[in-house]
Amino acid sequence: MYVIVDQREGVAENYVSAFSREGMASQGFSQGEFKEWLDTTSDQDVEAVQGFILGEFDSRKAYPEMIRNHSSAPIIALEDVKSLSNTLELYTAGIDDVVRKPVHVKEIMARSDAVWRRVRGIELPKAGHEGLSVFFDGRDPEIDGKPLPLPRRERHILEYLVKNCKRRVTKTQIFNSIYGIFNDDVDESVVEGHMSKLRKKLRLALGRDVIDAKRYLGYQFVG
Repeated sequence: MYVIVDQREGVAENYVSAFSREGMASQGFSQGEFKEWLDTTSDQDVEAVQGFILGEFDSRKAYPEMIRNHSSAPIIALEDVKSLSNTLELYTAGIDDVVRKPVHVKEIMARSDAVWRRVRGIELPKAGHEGLSVFFDGRDPEIDGKPLPLPRRERHILEYLVKNCKRRVTKTQIFNSIYGIFNDDVDESVVEGHMSKLRKKLRLALGRDVIDAKRYLGYQFVG
């Protein structure tokens, strides 16, 4: 799930729609709405956020410190006009990446994932004797260099598990990350169906289980 903060309602709505087309949940906030949400929501809900996208608004440079009190997720600033001095100020304020608009949400997701992996020291599965390569730029995973076509939800779940490979994640955490914490139209049990299909496809292609499942404890990518 991605969170977009922008005073211009239309801008936030456009990015929410763009993320939705990529099968990824997101939520748009104004400045005031975001502060209220961040101060009142649970730690589990905040943990579902994979990236904070900050558009143009007043006091933006104060937001990284506020966000870091609740989350370690990547923070990306969107710039309407290229400005070296402003870009340097944003980095100094704690922004992880600065992107000039227009930008496709696929690039935002790829940049966010790159920051996430670097901060957490995550090494991606590499092609070779292990056989599996996972990407974070919209491409399907590969088995020995050949694409393994996956529905978007299954691909996003695999990517989420790989990014969190050093810990076990619950069904609820996966659901919140992929479907969003504001989604009341889908039951989180849908994750079990996606996971069953994903594990079967990977097991048939690799000849082994790369996702360990433990009842009541959740799932972990074990490679």
